[in-house]
Amino acid sequence: MPEIVPFKAILYNAELLKRADKLICPPYDVISPAFQQQLYSSSPLNAIRLELPMEADPYEAAAARLAEWLESGDLQCDTEPAIYPCFQTFEDTDGMAHIRCGFFTAMRLYDFSEKKVLPHEKTLSGPKADRLNLFRKTKTNISSIFGLYADQSKSADRVMKSFAESNEPVIDAQFQGVRNRMWRITDPALVAQFQQSLQERPVYIADGHHRYDTGVNYRNERAAANLSHTGEEPYNFILTYLANIHDEGLLIFPIHRLVHTLSSFDITTLRGALEEHFTLTDLHDRADLKRYLDQEPSNYTYGVVTPGSVIGIALKSNPETLVDPLRPDAMKDLGLVLLHDHILGKLLGISQESMAKQSNLLYVHDDREVFEAVESGKVQVGFVVKPTTVEQVLAVSETGEVMPQKSTFFYPKIMTGLLYNPIA
Repeated sequence: MPEIVPFKAILYNAELLKRADKLICPPYDVISPAFQQQLYSSSPLNAIRLELPMEADPYEAAAARLAEWLESGDLQCDTEPAIYPCFQTFEDTDGMAHIRCGFFTAMRLYDFSEKKVLPHEKTLSGPKADRLNLFRKTKTNISSIFGLYADQSKSADRVMKSFAESNEPVIDAQFQGVRNRMWRITDPALVAQFQQSLQERPVYIADGHHRYDTGVNYRNERAAANLSHTGEEPYNFILTYLANIHDEGLLIFPIHRLVHTLSSFDITTLRGALEEHFTLTDLHDRADLKRYLDQEPSNYTYGVVTPGSVIGIALKSNPETLVDPLRPDAMKDLGLVLLHDHILGKLLGISQESMAKQSNLLYVHDDREVFEAVESGKVQVGFVVKPTTVEQVLAVSETGEVMPQKSTFFYPKIMTGLLYNPIA
């Protein structure tokens, strides 16, 4: 099992936490330049100024700002190590309310070969270099990774919910329709129950693969330079939000594909090629497509949106004939793998390299954006997909394989600025 420990988090002071709505932000990798500017304008103390500074040297700026906020008392370090439960209350795309329960902890860093922490996505060198520079300068985990564990007994969930019922949260902040509440648990007996919930269970990375890889690289760098390295230094651990896969509030949203700037794209040709292996159903609009995808049980069911047409396609052939035969069964079960291997790759001629660079692909979370992009002429065709399930994420992780890029969108994102983890 991965080792998890309580830690002395850095938080905004009690007065500032009363207006934490203006202080928190999403993680760096979902923030556009326009959104970055908006967050900058919301408060001179917003976490965006540490997570994604706008200065020419963002890393020096983040380090200087962190030191300044600590010196001024805007940020304060807790005096006792703690586990920090965090509940997020939100609505899904159908307006149904959910509460996802999890907790912040410091988790020991492991190489993936140790099989204690398992990834499901491939990482890229650019984001890792960026985050490593931030680690080096700030010596702090500014944002957390998001991990999953499987505990049907829900022991940690019961501890969190019981504690939340009898204690006021340290933070109660709204952000873009999501309510974020966080508590602080310092009781060693309660902390031990969290630690026991992970016994003999691996952690699956849901979000934050680049941050985790960066944490391992930073640990190795610091250990090599430290002649008295023991393995217990703070840099051996990383800020982690953990949620139980059996939590009713754990949702994955789909990430749809938009294809653009293909030199020889023709919808009639694509339709004819699809008819060989798929049953095609002409649909009327977005609502009709949603009903179609909800009713079709197969993983290999998609919506194809082009100017003037909405088509539902369901595989009628053996999927194993259309995907790389060397892929493990857990990968072949993914609708996105068949979409990438056969439709995007073979039928549309988009190479693996182009997919990796996103040369001809854009990704959106809301199917309304697919229809808007197609109707505006910004893209040639959009593919509306079903969400990947938690079970599929775990199955792929256990094979040691990685999913196609942008396979999962765990909603809501874990907010940055609720707390920070010093790793000096």
